[in-house]
Order: sequence, then structure tokens, then C-alpha cells
Amino acid sequence: MTYHNPVLLHTSIEGLITDTAGTYVDVTFGGGGHSRAILNKLTDGRLLAFDQDKDSEANLIEDPRFQFVPANFRHLTRFLQYHKAYPVNGILADLGISSHQIDTPERGFSYREDGALDMRMNTRNGLSAKDIINEYDEDRLSRIFYTYGELQEGRRLARQIVKFRDTHNIETTKQLAEALQPCLPKGKENKFLSKIFQAIRIEVNDEMKVLEEFLTQTADALLPGGRLVVIAYHSLEDRLVKNYMRAGNLTGEVEKDFFGNPLTPFRLVTRKAIVPDEQEIIDNPRARSAKLRIAEKIIITPHGYNDKINR
Repeated sequence: MTYHNPVLLHTSIEGLITDTAGTYVDVTFGGGGHSRAILNKLTDGRLLAFDQDKDSEANLIEDPRFQFVPANFRHLTRFLQYHKAYPVNGILADLGISSHQIDTPERGFSYREDGALDMRMNTRNGLSAKDIINEYDEDRLSRIFYTYGELQEGRRLARQIVKFRDTHNIETTKQLAEALQPCLPKGKENKFLSKIFQAIRIEVNDEMKVLEEFLTQTADALLPGGRLVVIAYHSLEDRLVKNYMRAGNLTGEVEKDFFGNPLTPFRLVTRKAIVPDEQEIIDNPRARSAKLRIAEKIIITPHGYNDKINR
């Protein structure tokens, strides 16, 4: 696909669909690759797809079983209820950004091409990367780089930006890369810039908060036996996903009842994250950091947990 090459396509769809006549949700529609694969597996089922990026609407699917929701997936419950599709049989999330967003210079997601410093997934509202870079003080910038980029050099990077913008405007991706050049270690410039741009993008789109809000809705939004399938691309995302699937909360600490039984809404279908094989990484280098996790909502019967589901 020219818009986006879906990662771990076959594995994620096989892990998602348990009932070909069921109702499913793709909360990151993008180029529609995963959505089309879901529809190909369904008989008379139903698929709802979320995306806040207006560009994705060019890829809408003409199929009576398909319903597009032009919204952020942090509003999962609200829109599923509105469309009378609550609860559902499966939820798929392919996190991160699409190839289209990266490869469109004017979106400002990549340091490799010069473009406006934007990075908004929803270009219709919110602060842009330019606003953040030019308006945040040193402390706030440092926190972003340290927390979201996992960069120990966060303070130094923030100080350099503040110093540079005293005499130069920072309005494009190339200007930002130029401003940070003195802080980039030789031979690792691209790696550092990737982490810096990731950190800014996460802040612009409030990605970690969005992911938290989404995850905490999924257990109630799934039917018993329904599947939650998530593909993450950096450790911050994957840690939250792993914690929630394991414990039903964001800390990852499993609560237990009076008898010592774990109180969690899920069983793990995949004990460890699934990663792309060597051939997929060769075909699609952007897949190299992907981690796929699958969990199934536990079925509880009058006699307790269903052994087949919670084995």
C-alpha cells in the first residue's frame, strides 16, 4: 500500500477474529490495510474504524459492513454506544504514525525532509510542534525529552533550543534539527533526532494519555471471549499495553481476591510480544520496532472462570 504498509497483518487479524459474524473495531484506520483484512475475514459481521486524521478519509471502504468514525480512539465507548455497537468481539490498535504521515513533509513528522513543524495527527485542532518548541520553557521541554524520548540529555537539549530561539525562528523540521546539531553525538545523529521527534510528537498529540484512556475502556467494551490486539512501536507504549493486558490496570500489579485468585479481566493469548520476522523487516524496515500483544477477555460462568478461556 502507498499510504501505509500494515505491520504484522496476518498475525494480528488471526489473533483478533474469533467470530466471523461478530462486531470488530479498528481504532487506527489509517490506510485501511488492517480494516480491509478484517472485512475479508468477516461474513455478515460489522467493522467500525476510528481515525482523527482527515487524510485517512481518502481511504474509506465502500462496504455495508463498514462504519467510519472520524474521531480519536480515546472516545471509544462514546462512539460505540452511539453507533449501537457496544460491546464488541474484538478491538485492534496499530499505534504510532503511518507511512503517509512520515512521508508527507508538510505534516512535519520527520527530520529527513524539510517541512512545517506541525506533527498534529488531527490538523484541525490543538497545539502544533512549532507552538511547543517556541513557547515551552526549558523545564517543560526537558521533561518531554527525558520522559517521552527517554533521553538523559533532555536538559541540555532544552537549553539549546531556548538559546537558539532567542536569535532564530524555529518553524520547520530542518530548523529544529539545525538548532539541535551541537547536542547530537557524532555517528548517532539520526538515532537521537528520531527520539527527539518522537518525544515532541507524543506531547503534541497527548499520545500517552490517549493510550491510557483507551486501554481502560477496552475491558468493558469487549464481550466475554473478545480479543484486544495492540501493536506498539516504542517501550512507553508497549509497557502500558503489557501492564493492562496482564493486570487490567496501568501499573501492572495484579490484584487478588480473598482466596488469592487474580482479579484481572484478561488472559494473555500471547505470553510474550510477537515481533516481525526478518523478511517483513526487509520488506518494511519501519516494522522493525513493532511488538504485537493479544489478550482475551475472561468468561465468567456461575461456577467461576471458564476453564477453556482462563487456562
